[in-house]
Amino acid sequence: MWVALAFLSAFLLGCYDVNKKVSLTNNAVIPVLFLNTLISSLILLPFVCLSFFTPLLDGTMFYVPQVSWETHIAVFIKAVIVLASWLFGYFGIKHLPLTITGPIKATQPVLTLMGAMLIFGERLNMYQWIGVILAIASFYLLSSSGKKEGIHFSHNKWIFYTVLSVITGSMSGLYDKHLMKSLDVMTVQVWFNVYQCIMMTLILLFLWYPRRKKTTPFVWHWNIIFISVFLIIADWIYFYALSFPDSMISIVSMIRRSNVLVTFAAGALFFHEKNLKNKVLDLFLVLLGMLFIYWGTR
Repeated sequence: MWVALAFLSAFLLGCYDVNKKVSLTNNAVIPVLFLNTLISSLILLPFVCLSFFTPLLDGTMFYVPQVSWETHIAVFIKAVIVLASWLFGYFGIKHLPLTITGPIKATQPVLTLMGAMLIFGERLNMYQWIGVILAIASFYLLSSSGKKEGIHFSHNKWIFYTVLSVITGSMSGLYDKHLMKSLDVMTVQVWFNVYQCIMMTLILLFLWYPRRKKTTPFVWHWNIIFISVFLIIADWIYFYALSFPDSMISIVSMIRRSNVLVTFAAGALFFHEKNLKNKVLDLFLVLLGMLFIYWGTR
């Protein structure tokens, strides 16, 4: 069950990335990210009100319990990690092709795997190891494809930002597994979005707004709303998958990166990105790795 949920979350995450790319093209990053966190919080806050002041959600999967300050601090730490990953990732996806950023993000579970083995004692079987090795190979081939577009992985700061997004994203995945051992889905999802919105408000007011005329101007896109909608649904399903006792964060994280299918297709069809023939091999290795991981969980 948790494997199927992870694949569904991956598809929705791909839709999220496509709308993010549309919204960020020739647009200011900070306001887009702020609106993403604001809209997400506005969507989720009614669940808090209904849970705190009415019995309507009692006993349902959408009930938000009142929790201790220690729990809020734990979720706030997650919000800091995720926001760092998003900031790096948003700048990367703005300046790089989806057919580059998608496969790079698809290698994130390799770091998550290393952490899961060290922290949670997770062990992979032969099929799952084959999947991980294929993912690593795809990253190497992708760097070669990028050079043909003038993107040198060792000297491009947007590649560096994307890699930082991958590192902090893997940290978040490991921390998620820790949180979901003792917390429910709605507690984590609601409050980490709210805390991110508070932090982004401060960043917007004190860092971006005073310098707004010297940077890329902000333009409203309706896709900004879809960023939040797809992300909330994808994250809820992801947290629910992790709540299963036998779920493995190394596998869930790897499956979630199959969202590269959606982003790659969008990069080819809607953004008319270049050098697709070479990148198809990179994508094939990622997908083959996902299949081996899936077979290893059956």
